[in-house]
This record gives sequence, structure tokens and C-alpha cells, in this order.
Amino acid sequence: MTALPRPPVALSVAGSDPSGGAGVQADLKTFSALGAYGTCVITALTAQSTRGVTLVHEVPVDVVRAQVETLVEDVRIDVVKVGMLASAELVETVHELLTSEPLATTPVVLDPVMVSTSGSRLLAPEAVDAVRALLPRADVITPNVPEAAVLLDASPAGSEADLPEQAGRLRALGARRVLLKGGHLDGPEAVDLWHDDDGAVPLRGPRIATTATHGTGCTLSSAVAALRPRHERWLPAVREARGWLTEALRHGESLGIGSGAGPVHHFHEQRRWQHP
Repeated sequence: MTALPRPPVALSVAGSDPSGGAGVQADLKTFSALGAYGTCVITALTAQSTRGVTLVHEVPVDVVRAQVETLVEDVRIDVVKVGMLASAELVETVHELLTSEPLATTPVVLDPVMVSTSGSRLLAPEAVDAVRALLPRADVITPNVPEAAVLLDASPAGSEADLPEQAGRLRALGARRVLLKGGHLDGPEAVDLWHDDDGAVPLRGPRIATTATHGTGCTLSSAVAALRPRHERWLPAVREARGWLTEALRHGESLGIGSGAGPVHHFHEQRRWQHP
């Protein structure tokens, strides 16, 4: 039997979502759907469903540290996706771990999770400065419009025309590359903005009319991470991730999960998940 090639190994550092649509669970599904081998370090336990978050329990920082250090002593990590960190102490601990061997040069996608789809606060206000300090360590950051506003201590972008200025300001804070997600803006298209050393590039796609939006941000950032090892540059990975997410949104309601904002369909491309 011919041995299969080793897949890229992706690490999710994020919170847990019992409903399976966001956080570590969404990241692991995304990694698997896109051909990466998923590993994870859990930073917070949440009580949540498609209708909202009722409790957040932060994992002690020494336990987060032990998870990372034990994992990387044994497993070579090809890319890291960072999601919910909850507190300044957790942000600072993860920052330290990402700037230490063997992760010091590993590509990092940072999704600065602050508020859930249902509106629940997932980052302590006093932790924002620590997240700002983490920006230069990330290869790509993926804030949505409200998250960018918090990082910039500014009003949220009101239109597509505001995105380049805010993305540029995020880069001035130290972010190497910015994928500023415009899903909160109005309009017939979903417009995100990519900003790197080559300038700003609008990324357009259809706006999917769906209630299945739970975990959309987690899923996009983990898709970018999973796909990056298969591309020479970041932007092609971002374009492929956005196209894949569009179809995951389009098929999300077919899952029939929960009575609130349901999850996207991470396995929409696999026939065994299709209903008869």
C-alpha cells in the first residue's frame, strides 16, 4: 500500500463551543474539511448554544501553557490559528509561547475574537491592549468591523469606503497583513478588504441570505490557516477560504442545528453529509 502524504498540521488555540459551530470545534472541522490535521489548545470553556453564551470559564494560564508545551515537544506544527483568549493574562501567555521555540517562526492567523455572533462579550475590556501588542506576531489578522473599531479605539467603519483607512491603521499598529471582514456592512455583496505591503485589495462575493452564521469568523480564519501551507502566498489562501466559506454558509441551514443562529456547513463538499 502506498503511504499517504503527511498533511499540514494546524493548531487551534481557542475556546470551546459545546454546540460545535464556533471555537475549537469549528476550527477542527474546518481543518479536516480542507485537508489539514487539526490539533488544539483550549483557552476557555463556554456554556453556549446557537442562541447565545451563558457562561465563560477561563482555563488557568498554567494549564494553557502546559497544553502548548506538551504538544509542541512532540508534534511539528505547520500553522497556528489563534481565537478566543478572554483575558489579558491569557493573551500575554499565548504571545510568549508564540515567540518562543519551536513556534517562534510558525505562521500565525489571529482572529481577535471579542464578541460572539449572538452578542456575548468574549474578551475582557482590559485585555484589548494585550491583543494590540500581539498583532505584530501574527502573519494575518482577521478582525470584523466592530473588532477593528475596538482595536483602533475608533468608530466602526460605516461603508466599504472606510475599510482601507481602518485596515491601514491596523497595519500601523504592527499588523503585517489584515483581512478586514465587512460582513457587518450593508449591501448586496459581502465585501472584505485585504491589506498588505502591496496595498489594499477588495474581495467581493455574494451575500448569502441565511440564519446559519454561528462561528463564521472562527471558520474563515481557520480556513485561511488550513489552506496557507498549500499556497506560496497568503492572498490566494484567503481567496480560496472565502469561496469555501460562501458555500458553507449557503448550505448551513440544511443542517437544522438549533433554534438560533445555526452553524455553517463545514462538510458541505462531502457527499456522505448530504441528506437523501
